[in-house]
Amino acid sequence: MKVISLKNIYLFLLTILVSCSAGLHAQDGFRFLNQKKKHQRFSFKLINNVIVVPVTINGKSLSFILDSGVSKTILFNISQNDSIGLNNVRKVQLRGLGLGDSVDALISKNNRVGVKKIISDNEVIYVILTDYFDLSSKMGTTIHGIIGYNILRNFVVKINYNSKKIDFYNPKMYTYKKCRKCETFDIQFHRKKPYINAKIQMDTVGTKLTDVKLLVDSGGSDALWLFEDSKENIKTPIRYFPDILGEGLSGHIYGNRSRIPKVKLKSFELVEPTVSFLDSISTKNARTFKDRSGSIGGGVLNRFIVWFDYPNQKITLKKNSSLKKSFNYNMSGLEVVYGGKQLIKEKDIKGFTDAYNQELSANNSVSFITNFSYKFKASFKINNVVKGSTADKAGLLKDDVIVSINSKPAYEYKLGEIVQKFRTKDKAKIKMTIERNGIKMKFEFRLEKKI
Repeated sequence: MKVISLKNIYLFLLTILVSCSAGLHAQDGFRFLNQKKKHQRFSFKLINNVIVVPVTINGKSLSFILDSGVSKTILFNISQNDSIGLNNVRKVQLRGLGLGDSVDALISKNNRVGVKKIISDNEVIYVILTDYFDLSSKMGTTIHGIIGYNILRNFVVKINYNSKKIDFYNPKMYTYKKCRKCETFDIQFHRKKPYINAKIQMDTVGTKLTDVKLLVDSGGSDALWLFEDSKENIKTPIRYFPDILGEGLSGHIYGNRSRIPKVKLKSFELVEPTVSFLDSISTKNARTFKDRSGSIGGGVLNRFIVWFDYPNQKITLKKNSSLKKSFNYNMSGLEVVYGGKQLIKEKDIKGFTDAYNQELSANNSVSFITNFSYKFKASFKINNVVKGSTADKAGLLKDDVIVSINSKPAYEYKLGEIVQKFRTKDKAKIKMTIERNGIKMKFEFRLEKKI
């Protein structure tokens, strides 16, 4: 039975790599539904630096992550309510990052896949039978799968992170405009994944720059990953903290979170980016490309307008207003995930207007009618607590259900807003009410800057 290597799905970003030895242009792939069309634009959702696009598979509407770091279309979140007809199915096994065993999956051929009016009639889809990654709860919205190389390879694709618009162009009819604020990089493809050259500064004392080759990974939410390399003197800085960086098919992925002084993308300099240094054992499969030094993720890419030009093997970056913003990270030690729907009782107050159609306030001597309604709203729970973090020391535990944060009901937040609250500033106070085994409990801690 064929075994296919996968890349880990990481926290709030989380992606999969499938190894494939096929050539760069092995099939016809995606095209405009209208063959005369030169351009297609549509909006996307941006969740924790990760792009989510609408995808249809054999007529079924789904939501996928657009991930330049994957070579295949992967479906992994099929509920009992989903009825997706898949063609020409056979079993395979997938070996994930981590230390566990391979898992059962399916491979399905000749499927009709569409992204708006861009379609392919002969897509191969890999189906993971169990949702090991639980991406939907980590991102706060339903995620059914990941799509990458196959949708990118036949077009010039422009991604505007600020406007949340994505444009697909016919490469034969596309002309680049002159751009003084742009830098263009040659792509080296390895197993259908794009790599570019960059430079990093590791030493805070000197100014030495080290050449690195980085995977351009739009499906990763972090700014940078680096692999430790004694020959190139790439190693975890003195200031770091150990963390669970994500979960793969075969278990947790461990590593260290830190910062480096600088990363240079030609003329663009990004100062003190956050960096994840991955554990060498659990990421062995990610290191099969010997020239690879790490990855650039959405935490860097969202500071640019990005053109993926696979037909001409190049990537162009144009800086946006976010380029100089500081790189933040979760300083709470908490991983919060979507916990399902809960029924909330809300008060509806009906007021009155006077003869001039002005709304009367509650201070006026008129009666108000108060009704109550029940609505389903999101709930959130703690999925992981980093050992030794301020939240851990305060006594918060895995599976605690969050009732409120800083006196605001948890259901009034979006998941991204909660994550952002944990990234505000060092020493910021966080007050939380949680429910544990049916008992409500209050906790208080301060965010702690470790790097």
